[in-house]
Amino acid sequence: MQLSVESLETPALTKAHLADLLFEQIGLNKRESKDMVEAFFELISDALVDGKDTKISSFGNFQIRTKAPRPGRNPRTGQAVPIEARRVVTFHASHKLKEQIQGAG
Repeated sequence: MQLSVESLETPALTKAHLADLLFEQIGLNKRESKDMVEAFFELISDALVDGKDTKISSFGNFQIRTKAPRPGRNPRTGQAVPIEARRVVTFHASHKLKEQIQGAG
C-alpha cells in the first residue's frame, strides 16, 4: 500500500494531514482516521515517557537519553547559568530510510 503526501499544502506533515491521508487513501471515516493517528503517537509517547526506546522498523529509533548537568552561559549577559540534568529524545534514522533519502537527491 502506497500513501501519497503530494496533496499537502505545507511541507510539515501534521497529525491532521495524516488523518486526512488515511481518510482519502484508505477509506477510513474521519473519526477513525483521527483516532488511529492519535493512538499511534500516544503509544510512542507513552513508551518514551516510561523510558523505553521505540523502534519503527524501516524508519528509525527513538531513544531516551539522560543528559548530565553542566555549566552553561547566558549568551546575552555572559553570566554562568547551571543547566540541570534532563532526559531528551533522540532519533536515529534506519539504514533503509537513509538510503531512500540519499536516492531521492
